[in-house]
Amino acid sequence: QVQLVESGGGLVQAGGSLRLSCAASGSIFGINVMGWYRRAPGKQRELVATITSGGSTNYADSVKGRFTISRDGAKNTVYLQMNSLKPEDTAVYYCQLQRTMSGYTYWGQGTQVTVSS
Repeated sequence: QVQLVESGGGLVQAGGSLRLSCAASGSIFGINVMGWYRRAPGKQRELVATITSGGSTNYADSVKGRFTISRDGAKNTVYLQMNSLKPEDTAVYYCQLQRTMSGYTYWGQGTQVTVSS
């Protein structure tokens, strides 16, 4: 019912910046949470940031002050502005949409972010 298409990943030097985009389409309701998760090699998937339909945000401690999540006016695209990137930020980043009432979750395909030292 929901499709998530991600873009913006790539290779960047430590201290650099990238902006990830996630475009959602399909049966999208206003009451949902969108966010970004990441999975580094050999590690479990972890939450990076989330944003509600009303604009409330939540960040992992490891990215607070460096990353910013936002949604466009139509609430169908979510962005992750990543600044001051560190090698430990290297991971596959996944976009997520979760319906607030049901908890049903949709995932994007993932986009690789590689930060060189």
